[in-house]
Amino acid sequence: MKPKFASKEFAFLKPDSDGHPPIQAPGTYFSDLVHQKTVSFTAFEQRLSSAAIPKNTFVCAVIQVAQTASESIREKARDIFEACFHSVLDKKRGIWESLDPTAFVLVFWDYDNRQKAMDLLESLKSKITHALKTELLVGVAMFPFHDFSRSQVFANALKAIDHAAFFGPGHMRHFDGISLNISGDRLYQLEQYDAAIIEYEQGLALEPKNINLMNSLGVCFGVTGELEKAKKLFKDAIKINPGEIMVIYNLGLIHQILDNMDKAVFFLRKAHGIDGSIFEVELLLGHLLFQAKKSDQAIPHLETASRVNPESSMAFRIMGEIFLERQNLDKAGAAFNTAVKLKPADPIALSGYALAMALRKRNLKIALTFAQKSVDLEPENTIFQERLQQVKQLTQVSKNQDKTKKFA
Repeated sequence: MKPKFASKEFAFLKPDSDGHPPIQAPGTYFSDLVHQKTVSFTAFEQRLSSAAIPKNTFVCAVIQVAQTASESIREKARDIFEACFHSVLDKKRGIWESLDPTAFVLVFWDYDNRQKAMDLLESLKSKITHALKTELLVGVAMFPFHDFSRSQVFANALKAIDHAAFFGPGHMRHFDGISLNISGDRLYQLEQYDAAIIEYEQGLALEPKNINLMNSLGVCFGVTGELEKAKKLFKDAIKINPGEIMVIYNLGLIHQILDNMDKAVFFLRKAHGIDGSIFEVELLLGHLLFQAKKSDQAIPHLETASRVNPESSMAFRIMGEIFLERQNLDKAGAAFNTAVKLKPADPIALSGYALAMALRKRNLKIALTFAQKSVDLEPENTIFQERLQQVKQLTQVSKNQDKTKKFA
């Protein structure tokens, strides 16, 4: 009998929100203000809703002074922003508010067309940059845009500056589907899955064939247990891009959760064929082949997984089980030893290592301690209980043999 590996031990794959490696994910997210409803957020939201805006057309921008700016620059940021704002606009053409000492939101109108609006914004950005001698981060949202309400535009600009933050100081980004993907990912990190789903769905309304958004929404459905919805999204994404490895892997994982092991192996093999060096692919494929009693096929994938991510205990743990099954006790002991060092409270690794040591008649006291600890961690696990009894028996046999030798 083999220890059961839980589905939750295998994670869905999500890329960086825009599909490209960011310079650095933001340390703080402006979009958090949308959900926290801070005083500054609420105050400006109310000002915007009551502002008399001709033609009901406007631009909203959130601007932040670079976090690397000196303390003296940060101290004068508000005064400089106010002076520059009024040199380009006036109270009849726009409003603004401080979000914190180095971040500001503004709305302006009274421009002929989009290009004129962007020229005004660039002029303001240039003046502030020159006066403070530091780079700015800018997020922009416009109204009207798609079917977003006037009250949502401020929130959209906050999501856009989070988008810009992925590229570092000096960048400006306009609100789009990627901004919503980033906002959704933030909510996903906070385990606010229902809210994340709304963001991803809004993103797909803007960009219906965006693979990252489809994958992100599928992952969200996967972790909330809506597996059929997740499966459909992954299938639709594969139709758009048959070679997208993260989606193929995620579809394989969905089938594994649904106990469709043949289909799970099929998609994992397909993902492996595209790139044989993705840790999650190699680990899950190795696990599935091990569970299917195809250990010879499993070992190469597990070895690859352990090389790609030597800090993950699971590949070593599964290899330990395979070697234990084969009675290759030296290799089993070495694999379990690594797994336990990486994850000391892993009951499967502790139990397997204990049995491997006891069968080799080595470190029997430690073996008994590890076997008992595995049962303490999972008292209902019959495999761990059986192994504990086996270790106890082997320990007692060894003690009896020692006594026999002593009196011989």
